[in-house]
Order: sequence, then structure tokens, then C-alpha cells
Amino acid sequence: GVMYANGQGVPQDDAEAFRWFRQAAAQGDAAAQTNLGVMYANGQGVLQDDAEAVRWYRQAAAQGDAAAQTNLGAMYAEGRGVRQDDAEAVKWYWQAAAQGDARAQALLGLMYANGQGVHQDDAEAVKWYRQAAAQGNAQAQYSLGVM
Repeated sequence: GVMYANGQGVPQDDAEAFRWFRQAAAQGDAAAQTNLGVMYANGQGVLQDDAEAVRWYRQAAAQGDAAAQTNLGAMYAEGRGVRQDDAEAVKWYWQAAAQGDARAQALLGLMYANGQGVHQDDAEAVKWYRQAAAQGNAQAQYSLGVM
């Protein structure tokens, strides 16, 4: 699936990538479930369907997949495929951030900076921005500079 998604050794083909990810996801593979969620969220190789993206992210997130947890948090933050819920977004960002996911750390910092789903706390925002920035996350580096 990854080879078709990236066009590595084969022509790039989202529909074929989707087919392979679906097979692996049906067997419980968390990475494939996350990739299916991304494909549904972006309409790659399949019709765009936020609710279906959330379903696959949730399955992978329950297995501890940090990328799925981050993506699920973003779906809650944006109200895509689920009712918008900042507190639920923070919950998922936190789980991924605790595993070292730089994108989740940056997004968690943003939630603290803006007081979305948590009490506004600049010190906590800076803490999460620093962790993400140290991993090279440009959004966090910018946000840290703004702070």
C-alpha cells in the first residue's frame, strides 16, 4: 500500500494503495488503519468521507497509534466527521504528544495558548511548543517565537 501511495517501484496509484491498506486494516494493522483514515479524509483513491476517516482513526488510535491519535484529535478540533469538541481533541493530542509525536505536541501547545478545551496556560503552551520545536516542527518553532 505504501509503495503504491508513494509510487515507489510501481506507478503511483491511490486506488491500488487504498486496496492494499484496506486488506491490512481489516486484519487489525494500525498503520494501515491510519492510512485508510488519511485517504478517506483527503479523498485519495476513494470518495472523501470524514465519518469513515474518523472510524479508521479511532480503531488505530485505540491501538496506541500516535499518528491516528493526532489525526483523530484534529477531526474533533475541526468538527470533521464528529461533533466539534475541543476537550476531546485535547485528549487525543495528549495521548499522541506523550508518545513524542511532534505534530500533536505543537497542536497541544496551540490548544493551551488559545485556551481551547483546556484552561489557557502560556507556560504549558511553551512546554509543548519546545518539545515539538526540538524535533524540527516548523509550526511549533514559529509559535515558540511568537510566544
